[in-house]
Amino acid sequence: MNITLIGMPGSGKSTVGRLLSKQLGYAFLDVDPLIVSRYKAPNLQKVLDDLGTEAFLDAEAEVISGISCENTILAPGGSAVLREKGALHLKALGPVVYLKPSVEALTKRLGNLATRGVTLEPGQTLGDLCAYRSPFYEKYADATIAGDQPRAEDTLRLVLSALKELGKHR
Repeated sequence: MNITLIGMPGSGKSTVGRLLSKQLGYAFLDVDPLIVSRYKAPNLQKVLDDLGTEAFLDAEAEVISGISCENTILAPGGSAVLREKGALHLKALGPVVYLKPSVEALTKRLGNLATRGVTLEPGQTLGDLCAYRSPFYEKYADATIAGDQPRAEDTLRLVLSALKELGKHR
């Protein structure tokens, strides 16, 4: 069994994912480096710049669809749910938990979006992006966790509680 954490960039997927992997004795897999490696790029932003948004989303879904693992916490990019193929593969791997901080919390955490590999369209704000993606996150999530906790350990406790309620972790 695996557990996938989804949500916007800056929602805590990687930070909470690493803590969760230690807590459960699972491996941790950050999906973005897989994309960077596949395209032999120095970073995710370069892949996005080279491919453009639509081709990037297709490439991300292809990489996600090729993941095969057990007892792993997965932290895909924030756009992973925008292609059904990738999102359904994540659900097939195990429960999906949506980390959902407020736009205000994300703004504080993220800093300069232009260098984060975020698929923002020209003129689109972080709030616009959150509003657009939220229905996708909700569609594929088995549980949703408010992500405005001051510490990652607080979010971890909420994730563990949600997983216990789902009855899908050991």
